[in-house]
Amino acid sequence: MPKVDIFNTDKKKVGEIDLADAVFGTEVKEHLFYAAVRYQMAARRAGTHQTKGRTQVSGGGKKPYRQKGTGRARQGTRRAVQFRGGGVVHGPHNRSHAHDLPKKVRRAALKSALSRRTEENALTVFEAFELSEIKTRSFVDVMKKFEFEDLLLVLSEKDETVIKSARNISGVKVLPVEGLNVYDVLDHKNLAMTSAAVEAVVARLEA
Repeated sequence: MPKVDIFNTDKKKVGEIDLADAVFGTEVKEHLFYAAVRYQMAARRAGTHQTKGRTQVSGGGKKPYRQKGTGRARQGTRRAVQFRGGGVVHGPHNRSHAHDLPKKVRRAALKSALSRRTEENALTVFEAFELSEIKTRSFVDVMKKFEFEDLLLVLSEKDETVIKSARNISGVKVLPVEGLNVYDVLDHKNLAMTSAAVEAVVARLEA
């Protein structure tokens, strides 16, 4: 069972915590990362690309030229796909790119991502992460003490003071436990969680 130190925001050790093997010490299955990230990215796509077919483009009410005697192929409308300004055949249309991924696979991928950061010693556990006011400098000071270049901070519940203090810092993201996902864990070299968030994550993934 992995054991890590618990720190306060001044980088003083205040205790230790045992991390559940079932969540933070599982076998890392990298092929699940691809499946989970692809699932997330597909769901984020707007799918608003749209082309017009021959029934949607304007004009074309008049026959381009007479049926016979010109030596050319017969044509009924300028809206046909072979004409410039005509419709587009087999073009993209509004649709959702989202696809299904079994819940079991999503949970296993998240466990693998958390285990990867744990084995890399890139997981930091805070006793609590609270700021007295919305101030970017306060958040940056904490990052400097821990020598974080980038950071994914996971809180047990949404804290607007912390979120707003970090929102203008490049490479930093703050999420509540409910928003924890594979893509963001892999996208940041450093992962930090409050002790309460660790307990919530274990309860969520062990259930």
